[in-house]
Amino acid sequence: MPPEWAPHARTWMAWPCAEYFDDLDRARQAWAQVANTIVRYEPVTMVAHPNHVASARAELAPGVEVMGAPIDDAWMRDSGPTFLLDDAGALGAVDWVFNGWGAQDWASWEHDAEIAAAVIAQAGANGFPSALVNEGGGIHVDGEGTVILTETVQLDPDRNPGASKARVEAELAEMIAAAHAIWLPRGLTADYDEMGTRGHVDLLAAFVRPGVVVAHHQPDATSPDHEIAEENAAILAAAGLEVVHLTAPPSSETPERPNDWNYINFYTGNGFVLVGTFGHEAHDDAACQTLATLFPGRAIEPVDARPMFDCGGGIHCITQQQPVSSI
Repeated sequence: MPPEWAPHARTWMAWPCAEYFDDLDRARQAWAQVANTIVRYEPVTMVAHPNHVASARAELAPGVEVMGAPIDDAWMRDSGPTFLLDDAGALGAVDWVFNGWGAQDWASWEHDAEIAAAVIAQAGANGFPSALVNEGGGIHVDGEGTVILTETVQLDPDRNPGASKARVEAELAEMIAAAHAIWLPRGLTADYDEMGTRGHVDLLAAFVRPGVVVAHHQPDATSPDHEIAEENAAILAAAGLEVVHLTAPPSSETPERPNDWNYINFYTGNGFVLVGTFGHEAHDDAACQTLATLFPGRAIEPVDARPMFDCGGGIHCITQQQPVSSI
């Protein structure tokens, strides 16, 4: 699995369906802003339910390709495939088992369980079905064999009952050539709410190059995520990684009602970094400046992430990269 900053052939996304969005228009405007920004730098394919193709075409830039296919939800990072390259540069993709983030009561995934195969076929990739229940938001790689993941996702009994770290690591070695796994114990508190993912790593830490990660930092000691962030940063440092902190934006959260706003859920593409912002100028600017330093030569594209987080995720959650193949 190449790192996210490797050259992309395109970005894949999925158009919001009515069933899971209280404010569908606001969600679609947010998804469209992301797609319309990315398409200035690289091709974008938006998968839309056949009933919603017209609405997608109406809001998306002319350069965004729309592919009609049955879907249930709009989180392509999770239901879509994980793309690969072999030593000769041929394109492959893992088709993980998708079961609605651990068979959650509110979710339906009849169509989303099949969408990875449809995307793989459309991309012309060699597909590799996996027996592991996993989502793209549950892993982050450096492109050189290291993967970061969380115990509460891959070892979730509603995802992979009876799974051990050894079994998961063996499957990741087989599927994405991950030779070294760094396990974080848990995710952000709000990610365990009714519609959370139960600990996706792309809210916690992200490689920016081999040996260097950005990690979520919560300086407020009254936040339930303060201890979590400190523990995760310590684990990453103990694994030999250089850790750069991205401080959480202020929010209206309380210990009783936390949220998972963070700057980790950015998306890196051809010549750009798409960064979620939260209406706090000083904090937003600081995060953008840190990422500009870490990704020299790439344009920093801020996008208001609050509409996405209100729906349950961020920019990284709604995008999936397809690397450039040489065959």
